[in-house]
This record gives sequence, structure tokens and C-alpha cells, in this order.
Amino acid sequence: MKRLHPVMLAGTGSDVGKSLLAAALCRIFRQDGYRPAPFKAQNMALNSYATPDGLEIGRAQAVQAEAAGVACHTDMNPLLLKPQSDHTSQVVLHGRPIGNRSAADFWRSEKTGRLRQEVCDAYDRLNARYNPIVMEGAGSIAELNLRDTDLVNLPMARHAGADVLLVGDIDRGGVFASVYGSIALQQPDDRQLIKGILINKFRGDMRLFDDGRRLLEELCGVPVLGVLPYFNDIHIEEEDSVALARKLTPAACQGKGALQVAVILLRHLSNFTDFDALEQDPRLHLYYTNNVDEIGRADIIVVPGTKSTLHDLYLLRQSGVAQAIVRARRRGATVLGICGGYQMLGVEVCDPDHVEGDLERLPGLGLLPVSTVIGGDKVTRQVTGELAGSQGGPLRGYEIHMGATTPLVGTPAKPLLSLDDGRDDGYMADAKCMGTYVHGILDNAPFVNFLLAPWADKLAESNRPFDYQAFKEEQYNRLADYFRQYVDMDRLYQILSDE
Repeated sequence: MKRLHPVMLAGTGSDVGKSLLAAALCRIFRQDGYRPAPFKAQNMALNSYATPDGLEIGRAQAVQAEAAGVACHTDMNPLLLKPQSDHTSQVVLHGRPIGNRSAADFWRSEKTGRLRQEVCDAYDRLNARYNPIVMEGAGSIAELNLRDTDLVNLPMARHAGADVLLVGDIDRGGVFASVYGSIALQQPDDRQLIKGILINKFRGDMRLFDDGRRLLEELCGVPVLGVLPYFNDIHIEEEDSVALARKLTPAACQGKGALQVAVILLRHLSNFTDFDALEQDPRLHLYYTNNVDEIGRADIIVVPGTKSTLHDLYLLRQSGVAQAIVRARRRGATVLGICGGYQMLGVEVCDPDHVEGDLERLPGLGLLPVSTVIGGDKVTRQVTGELAGSQGGPLRGYEIHMGATTPLVGTPAKPLLSLDDGRDDGYMADAKCMGTYVHGILDNAPFVNFLLAPWADKLAESNRPFDYQAFKEEQYNRLADYFRQYVDMDRLYQILSDE
């Protein structure tokens, strides 16, 4: 195949749709016979993913790699910032944490200078293996105060020689000012990199924007390659906290399945993509909540992962949510803990080295006879295995956690999973109370069937099989079709091919 220029999806702001449009291009290039790969030099997200070699990247780049049909790698997201508080983040470089940094410390020019070389080297390695590279910027390209330390937007596009597509969100208003201003505020050399404009999230009759399209092209001197309508019927996993906020509609207002599944809304909830498969399962009605009455009505309660187990456990106990979960378990609800949620279901969580903060110990919910000590090296790895006792088929997932969880002295081990590397994972008190460190466990049909088995009578009328992997493939293809329909792909290919 002819070699194409790399292409960058840059934005007039955050949450304008860059990640999804990058995924669409990854799938389109794959469909058209190329071997694309995603790249985002620096990502900030709590949702992350473990690569096949056990390293950590942002979830969005893992999704884009899946859309491209290639295995994810840390070169696709060499620098990941995982917020710890309003002012500090854990810095993950090439998949491994290198410490916590305040924003002021991180943006010091001497530090970003060293990081710039790291992310550029990662891009160069990736570019040598794939064609084309689909790059993603971060936030707005017009943050003038960050221009000298910007690692991810136009400075990265300059290094790559990328053609930049500027994405503007018309749904939030002010799209003319945001697009024109974003281009006008660039230095002349950077302005030349912007080869096309995409107007995203349009609502209503698109013919009404014909004049707007012409005016933008005249103002900016850049072609509008597409106007994409707002959609809510294509489901692609997202990593941003803004995406989580869109899920937080009241439980009573969502579509209803036979079983009510409550995901506990934690202050520092991470990896909420663990629940995307259940959200699409027609047998279930999944909602996020910290309302004790809604928890009391749930058939299945999931305590999810968190970036701060002790702080979130403290808040659960203080708010009465912990007690509501225990009461629900006593009346017969299923309770599942994942990662930090698994730790919370135990008898205690200890942090003797103050890895997470000042709290050294808190009692857990006491639903599992296990104890957790936070600390040690961060575990990041993909895993395969099966339910303990060889129940059901093979399972896949990934671990991202700090700390170790062990049964109390004198308590027999009752692992939930038997992993192919010889380790056991998790603990199962019975078929309705269990915990695991494995993210992505709910993407596996055998595990979901196991989780729902005690509710067979209630599910009898709606027990339709659901293949999440086939569903995801269908969504990537629908996303690509949507992009092709509203974007001038012939002109885009011409831009990416011009000498």
C-alpha cells in the first residue's frame, strides 16, 4: 500500500470527539487495506489498560488499537497521567509509574524537555511499523500558556510531519469562534499543518449549516471536510470522566431489563469501561448510584475499581452506602467487587507505608474473609484463565493495582479464578458474593453467565445470549460507516497522499 502521511485529530477543546473520530479512522484505514496504529503522546485518564506485555496505557488508545486490528503497545501512549487529586497525578512513562507529580512540577520546562524526547522516540518506533499513524491531540490546541511545554498537540504534529484535522464541537455553541480562534492563535508554521476542519455533534437539519461551512472556509482558509451529526446509537468504550458523567442518568429513567444491576458510584472510580458489556446486555438494567434506596432495590451490586481505595472506603462508610451494601447482601442480592472494590469487600484494608495517603487502616465491609495491604510494585498485566473448578469457558482480562489481598489466617482459600500462569485470583464466599482483581472480567460471556446463574428464574423470559466481542466489532464498523457518510474521504486521502 502507498504510504500515507500521519494524521492528527486535534481539538478546539476537551470532549469534542477526538478519541471516537480517531477510532473511526483506525477502522477505516484497516478496512481499506492499510495497517494503521493509534498514537497519543500524552494522555490524562483514570481508565487505563494493560498491554500484552503487562504495561499500562490509556484506555482510548487500547480501543483505537482494537479498531485498527492490532495489539496495543505502550508506544501508542508513552506518557499517561493518572489524577490522584485536584493537584497531583501519577506519571506513567512507557507503561510504568515513575512517581507522583504536581501540575506545576510536571510542567517545568526542563522536565518536559526530557519527556519530549521520550514521546518522540516512541512515535518514531511506531511509525516504522505501521501506516498510517492516527494521532490524537489533547484538550485545546490554543492553550497559549502551555505552548512551550506542549507534548501532544501541534509540536508533536510537527515532529511527525502530520496533517492535522481540527475538530470543533457545535453542540456546545460558539463553533465559529472556537475554530477560527484556534487556527488564528497558532504561529504561522503551525497554522500550515492544519489541513481540514471537522464539525462534530451537529443537531438538526444539516442543510442549515451550508452557509456556515462556506463562511468557515473563507475565514480560516482551510476546507471543512465534514459535518458529523450527533449520535447516541453507536457504542464505543470511552475513558474520559466526561463520558462517565453522561452515564449518570437516574436509575428509573434508563431502559429496563429483567435484572437490576447497581454499580456503586465511587468518588475516585476508575476503569468504568468494565461495565460497558453489561450496559448493552438486554437482560440487564445497569445504573451507577450511591443512593441507598437504589442500592436496596438492586439484584446485583458491583463495587468497582478506584484510584484511592481507602478514601473511597471511608466515604462509603460515612455516607451509609457500605451499610446498604451489607443489608442488600443479607436479603439475597449478589455482590461483586472488582480491584479496589474487591479490597473493600474484605475485613480490612491497610496502608502501612502511606502509599495512598494518611489513612493507615480501615475496616472493610466484611463480606469476604480477606485482608489487603496496599503497597509494593504496581501490578499491570493481561491474564487468561477460567473460573475455579473449571466452570465455564476461558476468560481474559487485565490487572492494574497496587497491593495484595490474602485470606485471613485460618480461613481456607476459595479463589474465584484459576489463571493460566498458575496463580489463583480473587475470593468467592458463595455464588452471590465474590471479588477479583481482574478488570474486563465482565466482557467474558462465561463469567457473566456464572454471575447471572442464581437469577435464572427471574431471567427465564429474557435469557437471550449476548456476544460482547461481536457487538464491539459491529460498533466499530458502524462508526466507520458513519464517518464515511459525513466526511469527504476522497479529499482526505488526497491530503494524506500529497507530496
